[in-house]
Amino acid sequence: MRLTIDHRTRYQFSEPQARVVQLLRMTPLDFGGQTVIDWSIDVDCDARLREGRDGYGNITTMLYIDGPINAVSIMVRGDVLTDDLGGHVRGTLEPLPPLFFTRSTPLTEASEAISGLIPSRPMGLDQAMALNFAVKAALAVEPGRTPKTRTAAEALAEGRGSVRDCTHVMLAAARSAGYPARLVSGHCLDGPNAGGHKSAHCWAELFIDGEGWIAFDPSTGRLPGDTYVRVAVGLDAGDSTPLSGTRRGGGIEEMDVEVRVAMSQSQE
Repeated sequence: MRLTIDHRTRYQFSEPQARVVQLLRMTPLDFGGQTVIDWSIDVDCDARLREGRDGYGNITTMLYIDGPINAVSIMVRGDVLTDDLGGHVRGTLEPLPPLFFTRSTPLTEASEAISGLIPSRPMGLDQAMALNFAVKAALAVEPGRTPKTRTAAEALAEGRGSVRDCTHVMLAAARSAGYPARLVSGHCLDGPNAGGHKSAHCWAELFIDGEGWIAFDPSTGRLPGDTYVRVAVGLDAGDSTPLSGTRRGGGIEEMDVEVRVAMSQSQE
């Protein structure tokens, strides 16, 4: 399948900013399940962009804008050819061993309720799939971005959350059960955030002995396939968020995000 991604972010400042610096993790890599055909990052003002890699192997783009500046728009667009590997993740750049992804973070610490989602041991592919369904059943998915930062335990206690919250609960439970687990940020044609919502998508990958890395989407209960575009990975959403940064200047900041994923016109 050929998918077109259009991800637009606009920052508006109540006072002119002397400088804006943003870290972008918005450029996907080729792997066994996808090939990047075309990709671009554009900014509507004078800016310097510097590409690099972080410790997870993600492509990063540092964005530097010197003020005074009242607003900035960042437009990311590209086409990706995808294949359905039944959730298997093959051919990815792996600078870190699976053991690294057994560590917990403040957002993904397991509560007693989260541990209660874990199916019987020994843990294998069937148990991981059961855990994926258990997380989906435990949380009502709310499209878009979470209005506040919740921990996995808080999201499960509320019984609802964004795709990010669902993924954090999955990570917390999986690591508690002994799986190496990581968060993947990216895009999905037919997920809860489809149709131009104000957020991209995210899901989990678990390392299973004898299988390798396998992708699971607890917001849908399925294994990601050719409707997904994989962009960045991390221990939690903080390591793989599409944009983060700082600014020098007073006032308040408003951010508006629009993400659209579509099939290439030749396939519609």
